[in-house]
Amino acid sequence: MISSALLSCHETNKTKVIKLGHGLDISHPVHEAMTYMGELLAEKSGGRMQLKIYPSQQLGTERECLELLQIGSLGMTKVSVGVLENFVPDYKLFGLPFLFRDKEHAHNVLDGEIGKELLDASIGVRLKGMAFYDAGSRSFYTKKPVNKPEDLEGLKLRVMESQTAMDMVRNLGGSPTPISWGELYTSLQQGIVDGAENNLPSFYLSRHYEVCKYFIMDEHTMLPDVLLISTSIWDDLDDQQRQWLDEAARGSIPYERRAWEEAENHALEEIKKAGVEVIYPDKDPFREKVSGMYDVFKRDARLKRLIEAVQAN
Repeated sequence: MISSALLSCHETNKTKVIKLGHGLDISHPVHEAMTYMGELLAEKSGGRMQLKIYPSQQLGTERECLELLQIGSLGMTKVSVGVLENFVPDYKLFGLPFLFRDKEHAHNVLDGEIGKELLDASIGVRLKGMAFYDAGSRSFYTKKPVNKPEDLEGLKLRVMESQTAMDMVRNLGGSPTPISWGELYTSLQQGIVDGAENNLPSFYLSRHYEVCKYFIMDEHTMLPDVLLISTSIWDDLDDQQRQWLDEAARGSIPYERRAWEEAENHALEEIKKAGVEVIYPDKDPFREKVSGMYDVFKRDARLKRLIEAVQAN
């Protein structure tokens, strides 16, 4: 067990150092954005505040980092909303397919009052949301062409261990198969699954394009990443320190979005070079197939209000 003295936050010669742990590689756009946030924080505070970043699961998985935040043994982390929904039910909202009309709609929602409400929704479990980072849209990729939902019928498709993701695949006629990310390449090779779903950079960096030669740009979900701070660390900061950190976090958002877009464009170019056919299907038949999921979600009054607020935005 890593001692709490090593983690969270400490002061050295009147410099407050906040420890940030996450699971991404240092080449990832989100890591680059958090590094930039650290530079902004040092600049705004005149060196009186600093971030010390531990990437690549040095301090644990996303879930473990969240638990360290809750007990105040780690200062900050970045997680996907898929992991956070196990701590804060409101985040199930993002699992709904075709919730956002497009990327601009998603950014408007996350940058506005709904986004602020969601960032604050985790305070009750000792996690304060600071910012949303773009993690693109998730689409299917398969070994055979898919132009309409019927083409997914009978296909075994890898999904995250998420009930919402499994329900989505079932509604589209596929057979959802939860498999860990690390085992997916081999599972695709051996025919255990016929395809999967993820964002473009993940498809490219995982080299899944070597096995799946069709990328179906249906963009069924947009699951952002969330930057969080332990409430015990936040409560220990004075007003000036909070302002510096908040401004640095918000200042890193445009940087991350630009870096993510560059990563998406690069991935798209490279998979095409590798012989992948990118298919742009009509999304309406896919939307129709999953529309019943909205009725189920709306049985929860809070989720119903959030869904309708997003749709009205």
